[in-house]
Amino acid sequence: MSLAAVQRFAEVVQRDDDDIELDVAALLIGAWEHGNLDVARYRAKLDDIAAQAAAAIDASASSDTADRPCAAARALARMLFGELGFRGNVADYYNPRNSFLADVLDRRLGIPITLSVLYVEIARRVGVAAHGVGFPGHFLVRVDCGPTPLILDPFAGGAELDRAGLKLLHARFARPDARLDDSTLAPSPKQQILARMLHNLGGIYGRAGDLRRSIEILEHLAVLDPSNQDLAREIQRLRGQSRHLN
Repeated sequence: MSLAAVQRFAEVVQRDDDDIELDVAALLIGAWEHGNLDVARYRAKLDDIAAQAAAAIDASASSDTADRPCAAARALARMLFGELGFRGNVADYYNPRNSFLADVLDRRLGIPITLSVLYVEIARRVGVAAHGVGFPGHFLVRVDCGPTPLILDPFAGGAELDRAGLKLLHARFARPDARLDDSTLAPSPKQQILARMLHNLGGIYGRAGDLRRSIEILEHLAVLDPSNQDLAREIQRLRGQSRHLN
């Protein structure tokens, strides 16, 4: 991967969290698979989906002003995961393309975190207060629209999770000694979301023995955590292995 590509990612993510354009940063993850990825074209796709979502929200708008934010969040989920057919790729979960937002937009297939990023970015465009939640083992979406947050599972078609459902999911993925509390459902900062996307890909490339792609992932992670010396050493180690193989 070129130094210019890493620098482009750095320019997007090395800023205050509120100033990070999550859609742009997520599109740059995996851009190396598309050559010169046209980020503007894929952002336009997101804009088009948002326009459809706005119409769907208006059509199902609640007359109850207090309930309107939650009704809008539910309408958005129905539109994305029902009408438009975005869904979790159960059959080929570990395909790297599930982790690339551009491919998710093209194929309408993804994993929990990319489908959540899709929801969050469309929600932002239509004024729904949605946030990614780094739930153990299974990324979710939180919408602050009522007395308690609305928790959605984009991988499961936008299903709503109540406390009982969250406990079951937590028991499935979390450590045995981990507790489900309010911090488990806290919104994830954008840099943490991007790091988790990269770690997912790193695991896939590592299991496949793909040194070149593994180095690319580590270089992106180093942009997010430039003071991490362990990352720096691992990059140098893998670069050495790569040179030896060549």
